[in-house]
Amino acid sequence: MSSAQRLKRITEAVREAGSLGVAELAALTGASEMTIRRDLEALADEGVLERYRGGARSLLLRGDEPPFALRAQDGADVKRRIATAAADLIADGESVVLDSGTTCLEVARALAHRRLTVVPLSLHAANELATAPEITLLVPGGRPRAQELAFTGPLTHASLAALRFDTAILGCCGLTAADGLTAYDLDDAATKRAAMASARRVIAVTDSAKLTRTSLAFVAPPTALHALITDAAAPDTEVTAFESAGVTVRTT
Repeated sequence: MSSAQRLKRITEAVREAGSLGVAELAALTGASEMTIRRDLEALADEGVLERYRGGARSLLLRGDEPPFALRAQDGADVKRRIATAAADLIADGESVVLDSGTTCLEVARALAHRRLTVVPLSLHAANELATAPEITLLVPGGRPRAQELAFTGPLTHASLAALRFDTAILGCCGLTAADGLTAYDLDDAATKRAAMASARRVIAVTDSAKLTRTSLAFVAPPTALHALITDAAAPDTEVTAFESAGVTVRTT
């Protein structure tokens, strides 16, 4: 089990149980108790859990979004493949609004060598593109959310309403053919809708695990998407349902 996999497993186990001891987590992951203690310290620094003598208790409620730094390590290879496939759909010279989130951060890296105009909806992606020689970088107004560093609020929406994009590339917290595109956070959902309203084409990028999830905040129905890029583990039933809704599905 890799470090990223272990951190994810610890986070999920502690959230499910409410609290767990170091010895229990060591048995669960096959790691030493010393390693588990280091992992718990790292997760405590991210605000995922609270340490106590001999164990930890979760600070994440059901439906809470895990911290950005933890998600960034999860499925990194899959996200890079999805990002490469998304970049292949973008032509030089296009204007692109790029959503926040870890998969969209990989898309920013995949686009960095291209000749494009990009409006990133997070400081993470803006920093990635800031030194790209051929990128025309436009940064929206708004207040970045802590840790996530995603732009939200009326200043962000006003910036998006003043522009027209060839393509919006969106991440998600959940996406199903029945419930559409969903987000953990109402402000994030509103920003995604503002991006979609200013774009001629909408591409969703997500790993297949999210194709079985529905989060709290509704963003848009599947018919609002032009394309979906995910990985090869995507459920066949969901792929078929999206294609029936007129969405082009690409798996990597």
